[in-house]
Amino acid sequence: MTSRAGYLLVAVLMAALLLGATSAHAIAYTQMPTPQLEARYLTLIRGFRCMQCQDESLADSPVSLAADMRRQIRDMLLAGKSDRQIRDFMVSRYGYFILFKPPFVLKTAWLWLTPGAVLLLGVIVALGIIRKRAALAATDPQDEDLTDA
Repeated sequence: MTSRAGYLLVAVLMAALLLGATSAHAIAYTQMPTPQLEARYLTLIRGFRCMQCQDESLADSPVSLAADMRRQIRDMLLAGKSDRQIRDFMVSRYGYFILFKPPFVLKTAWLWLTPGAVLLLGVIVALGIIRKRAALAATDPQDEDLTDA
C-alpha cells in the first residue's frame, strides 16, 4: 500500500467516525397518533427542563435521561392523563426546578424576587457612589486652581 492510499484510507475512516459520532446525538422522536396529542406533547416537552443538561428543554436534550422522560410523558398522554396531571407528576418527582416557568409559590418566591432585589440594591449603591463623588468634587481644591488661571 502506498502512503497516498494509506492517507486516503485514514481520511475515509475518520470521516466515517465523525459521521457516526454526530448521528449518536440525534434525538429519537416518535409521532403521536393525533395532531392534538402531538401539540400537547410538544408543548409539554418544551416546558420541562432536562435534569442532566439543566439548560435545555426535554425536547432539545440528547441525553438518555431526557429520552426516558419524553417516553414517560408520551405514555402518560396516551393513557389519557391531562397536562396538569403530567406537570403535577413531574413536579412531585423532580421538584419545581424541572419547570422552565415555575409558579409563584412560597418555595419559588426567591426565584421571582431575587432579580428585583438585586436591581434595587444596585440602584441604591450607584446613588450612594454618585452622591459621594459629587460631594467630593465640590470640596476638591484642585478645581479652584483651574478656575483662577
